[in-house]
Amino acid sequence: MDTPESTKMTTTATGCANGSMTNCGSKRNAGVSVGFPITMMVTGVVGNSLALILVYISYRKKENRRKRSFLLFIGSLALTDLFGQLLTSPVVIAVYLADLDWYTIDTSGKLCPFFGVCMTTFGLCALFLASAMAVERATAITNPHWYSNHMKTSMTRHSLAVIWGLGFLFALLPIVGIGEYTKQWPGTWCFISTGKSDAPGNVFFAITFAVLGIFSLLVTLSCNVMTIRGLIVRCKTKTGASQSSKQWERLTTETVIQLLGIMCVLIICWSPLLVLLLRMIYSQVSSNDCNSTYIKANNMESKVLDLDCDFFLTAIRLASLNQILDPWVYLLLREILLRKFCIMANAVSNCSIENHKEMQTALDALNKQDQGGNNNCKSQTN
Repeated sequence: MDTPESTKMTTTATGCANGSMTNCGSKRNAGVSVGFPITMMVTGVVGNSLALILVYISYRKKENRRKRSFLLFIGSLALTDLFGQLLTSPVVIAVYLADLDWYTIDTSGKLCPFFGVCMTTFGLCALFLASAMAVERATAITNPHWYSNHMKTSMTRHSLAVIWGLGFLFALLPIVGIGEYTKQWPGTWCFISTGKSDAPGNVFFAITFAVLGIFSLLVTLSCNVMTIRGLIVRCKTKTGASQSSKQWERLTTETVIQLLGIMCVLIICWSPLLVLLLRMIYSQVSSNDCNSTYIKANNMESKVLDLDCDFFLTAIRLASLNQILDPWVYLLLREILLRKFCIMANAVSNCSIENHKEMQTALDALNKQDQGGNNNCKSQTN
């Protein structure tokens, strides 16, 4: 197979011909390891599979009929993340095992567009599903009457079909000629092109992806904040010593902690990639240009580009990490960690309450003694 023209130009310009080309490549791939995709694939498959099993068991129980909308959203998110891992991670691992030579496993040139479609579809669908769940929770808390009358299981299924359909159709735009998927540094994956491209609508497609992602994040964060506020307000109105009010306080605490965890995970995992995408689109820079950053060793611009390439790889790994963390922050850790956290919080609260009661009892005793002493003095005076 012929060597691509870009590779020939890079080899000539850098002087990394023959033996020196290996040294040049080793500098660029020093921080790259096949251990990352293998570890992320295994943990992602295990976590999402466990989540699907738990959702299936809970969905079949009659006492969970009221929670079926939530369970459908959780199961769909786990299924989306699972397929995202299964369809992309094996390709990345195969390229690593082929000494980072993409063309060894993609002789037809069709694997890169397929990989890009998978990345775009499952990335957007995961963000859209998180937003849909946030809207569903906020509606249930802020407008419970409307939610109980209108939010049916069929409506949830239709919403899921729309989300998956829109995500997949958007990802197919480069296939029909609007936008482009290109190989990204270090040559183990493909994604939306952010550099100069002859493909029509490439900038529009890349910007739309980033804007849709940021919009989904904002919707999720806003709805979660509304839910937390609504829970706290309702919890204050239900304060009391009854068993139901204590149970409501416990559920409120668990839900608030879970929502805060969801927001932190989304911000940390997706914000770097989406913001960096907009920056690279504005600068018309692609991570595929990282292969030529050593053309001028003393050029400050190439060093900045080099840092962007490393950060871009970290950003896409963080976004992939979200597929691993989703089942844990939404489902698996709720029963494991939140209960223990609430037990610890209640223990600390009870200790402080008991100390307060002991201090109050001691003060009452002193007041009684003082009152008794004053009465004795009055009787002696009389």
